[in-house]
Amino acid sequence: MTSRKTVVDKDSVDAQNAKYPDETRYAVEDEPELRATVELESQAKVDTNHPDARPEGMTLEGEETHLARTMEKKRTRQRLDDRQQSSRERRSREVASRGSHERRQAFQERAASVAPSQGSTDPRELCSRAELAKINEQAARLVEECDGWSRAAIARRLAARVVDGADISRAVLDVVEGCQREPGTVVPIAAVPEVDRATVSLDGEIVQLWATDHPAIAQSGLIADETDTIKFTVWEKSRKRPVTEGDQVVLRGAQKSWYQGRCSVAVTGSTLVTVQE
Repeated sequence: MTSRKTVVDKDSVDAQNAKYPDETRYAVEDEPELRATVELESQAKVDTNHPDARPEGMTLEGEETHLARTMEKKRTRQRLDDRQQSSRERRSREVASRGSHERRQAFQERAASVAPSQGSTDPRELCSRAELAKINEQAARLVEECDGWSRAAIARRLAARVVDGADISRAVLDVVEGCQREPGTVVPIAAVPEVDRATVSLDGEIVQLWATDHPAIAQSGLIADETDTIKFTVWEKSRKRPVTEGDQVVLRGAQKSWYQGRCSVAVTGSTLVTVQE
């Protein structure tokens, strides 16, 4: 059997190292330097700067930072004085109130230059006796048409339009349209499509009910008044009391919807349904 042992002469190795001195630079150190990874350094910063961190185990710099942050929190939570109302807060309220009053006066002066009725608390004071007689006559007639509005409120609106230069006929039309646009005002069914709101209030008679097999719809049919007829839908989730044909009902806060160019209303959970006796 042949042996393949290789005998290396130590002197020959030293001679090779002396011949190629540059290659000895890549020798591995016996005790390499240990350094923290990027993840460990990042986690150390988070632990040191965390608001809930405790001084124990921190460096001197971290402990001083923690104590300074704690003292700053305690200082900012204390009031400048121990009184119930700080003088600074009182002065701020006074300045804000005075500025608001001055801006309101400036706005009223500019508004009065454009619309004379805005310069008086009650525009009826600027009307003549003849104009007041017509205004009161129309206000008494519009009380029934403008649901929820008193005669005095309607008269003030009419007087404002007359003072601004409109005749009594135009003032009546503007006031009726304005009252109908106000939330909660019962409007004629014919005016429901023209109301610029997502919800409307209307009063009418249930003239027809339709059978429905859709699980989400409790009732559907037609409601009518002296002006027009409109479709209504009662959703099952609204949990409203069923109505019958011939009932005179008031729907407050009914949701408007459109389908194929036709307007309809829906009774939701926020709709108030009142059946009149």
